[in-house]
Amino acid sequence: MAIYKTTKQLTPPIAAYIAGLIDGEGTVTLCRKHKNENRQLVVSISSTEKYLLEYVLEVVGTGKITTKKTVKTHHSPSFTYAIYNRQALSLLEQISPYLQTYKKYRSQLILKDYLRLTPRNGKYSEELKSAKQDFEIQLLNILPR
Repeated sequence: MAIYKTTKQLTPPIAAYIAGLIDGEGTVTLCRKHKNENRQLVVSISSTEKYLLEYVLEVVGTGKITTKKTVKTHHSPSFTYAIYNRQALSLLEQISPYLQTYKKYRSQLILKDYLRLTPRNGKYSEELKSAKQDFEIQLLNILPR
């Protein structure tokens, strides 16, 4: 059986700091990793300062940092920290009280309904599939004001 990493317990100042990073340069959304897969929870932060993302990875204890492709030579290299599914849910539980933008409303909806609508085995009844699609539409329609 696989051993899953768990999100570390954050102190309130660190949780607030990470919430600020997510409010400013982050994303709280549902996305597909592959074309025909179900959407999954993603919390990410993008930056040109890799050490900042390495700090987030260290204090959170889970997630990964990827390098974005630099298209033009005058662009700085940029990086993205991303955390998925239940690990992302655990992070949102800790930082949600400190979020200030529309991402707060997204995280509240996710915390309320995501586990109920996402079976761990990925098998959906027609009723659950319909409810999950409604949830996705509702979540993705929460946009900046």
